[in-house]
Amino acid sequence: MTNENWTWNMYGAGLENIGKDAHPESIDIPKPNSEQLLVRIDAVSLCFSDVKLINQGGKHPKLYNRDLSKEPGRLGHEVALTVLEVGDALKDQFKVGERYAVQPDIYQNGMSTAYGYTIPGGLIQYHLIGKEMMETDHGICLLKLPETMGTVESALLEPWGCVWASYTQRRRLDPKEGGILWILGQADHERTYDFSKGLDAAGTIILSDAPAEIKALAEKTGKTVIERNGLAVADYDALSTEFTDGKGFDDIVLIEPKSAEQVTEVARLIARRGTLNMVGTRKLDGLVDADVGRLHYDYIAFIGTSGTDIAASYGEERNRCELRKGGTAVFIGAGGPMGQMHVQRAIEMADGPARVIVTDINDERLEEITSRLKALTEANGRELIALNPANSELSLEDCVKQNTNNAGADDVVVCVPSAKLMEEAATLMAPDGMLVLFAGVPNGTLAKVDLSPVYLNNMQYTGTSGLTIHDQTMVMENTVAGNLAPAVCVAAIGGMNVARDGIKAMMDSKYPGKIVIFPQFVDLPLMGLDELKEKLPDVAEHLGAGNVWTREAEKALLAHFGADQ
Repeated sequence: MTNENWTWNMYGAGLENIGKDAHPESIDIPKPNSEQLLVRIDAVSLCFSDVKLINQGGKHPKLYNRDLSKEPGRLGHEVALTVLEVGDALKDQFKVGERYAVQPDIYQNGMSTAYGYTIPGGLIQYHLIGKEMMETDHGICLLKLPETMGTVESALLEPWGCVWASYTQRRRLDPKEGGILWILGQADHERTYDFSKGLDAAGTIILSDAPAEIKALAEKTGKTVIERNGLAVADYDALSTEFTDGKGFDDIVLIEPKSAEQVTEVARLIARRGTLNMVGTRKLDGLVDADVGRLHYDYIAFIGTSGTDIAASYGEERNRCELRKGGTAVFIGAGGPMGQMHVQRAIEMADGPARVIVTDINDERLEEITSRLKALTEANGRELIALNPANSELSLEDCVKQNTNNAGADDVVVCVPSAKLMEEAATLMAPDGMLVLFAGVPNGTLAKVDLSPVYLNNMQYTGTSGLTIHDQTMVMENTVAGNLAPAVCVAAIGGMNVARDGIKAMMDSKYPGKIVIFPQFVDLPLMGLDELKEKLPDVAEHLGAGNVWTREAEKALLAHFGADQ
């Protein structure tokens, strides 16, 4: 360890406020107190989500109006690190030389204090870790790495964890214990209904034109039951204000829906992590204006059944969140780094889709994804179809129809934050398909979608934001087991001096994949992996087929710089 400690501090909004005069600064290497670790940052994977932070500076929601000119921040939340010194109070938990990945989605007392945002991140050579990452709502936010994990693979556990989380159940799929349940029926019901389980979970049950048999079941629960009959759509907001202070109902049951306008207005009143259970047999009279932002960030759930037991809609067995085995999966915006990860995961899944259709409006990116994943596709016996709908005579809709015998896709994953694309994606699904909104748009962003298949055919709308350390652990375990090769998505590398250039290259989409910065290699130029053959031939010879980053290439890079990490 030298006496230098190069860092890229962030002093305000805009790329020009990262560093001093477009250069990193050298600061002292800090000394840990008894409750801190001194760590060396070995690798940082650059993430496009930082662009919002760069654009907004101290106004970013996770910075809480911080004056960065006085209290600078630091980017870099996809990190692999090594422990160099351990404070006396932590010596039973940590040892010098141990390697860790960071779980950056940190909460303390319910407040987001994310690493790389509220907590200055990894674009530095050495820094301290203490209570801000040790004492969180979910424990220590560090994941110990096995010796077999490469540094680059380890830094990529965070973005891969986000991808993994997309196919885990984040929605609440049963009535909330002690929650507020609103059952909204029609004045003239066509069938007789049951609510075989879950009704007694609610703390308060509000009935609006509910069938008599459901009213009787509600009263048998012994919970608070309130009737508000004869409501017009215009009365719904007042009902929500009266019983939920405008926060929304934890669970809503809508019996025999017919009007898309009614479903639109009811859906607005779902609480965070709430459910809308639609029970009926008739198709809605139009498209619903669904809040696709809330599907992603608030984990609201649209569920339903065409049967007469309201409880049949609930539960994980009824509502899937994983890609369908042997099916057709479509990935929209697949050419970006995160899109590539989704595609790679689908191809490498043991029980994954048989056919994968990838779309992007950039031919270079599509060519890159097909060449980089060619070996994996062949090894796993999958079919990979690439389409640029911007310059093809074949539309994406027609492509899906041709490859599914007009049945539609089993799964559609949207990796672009566009409500228009989300709206179009919903039309590509089979009646029992699943739409995954991986990219987030702001809450309040509406898209016109057909929700009738949710209760008629068990169609799924899902979305996730962030990750947990469990998600990263799953990625790590699958990597160690040989089920996943995280570093396939790497497109470029660079050292500390070019970290700012790397950020700009990421913003400009210069490289068709992830950019990884090695802070300890100060003078490593920024270069695509396809440039290694000319600039670092001793490293390039260890790349995999299609210029894929490997652990062997990483070892060669370390040897080139005489590094001991």
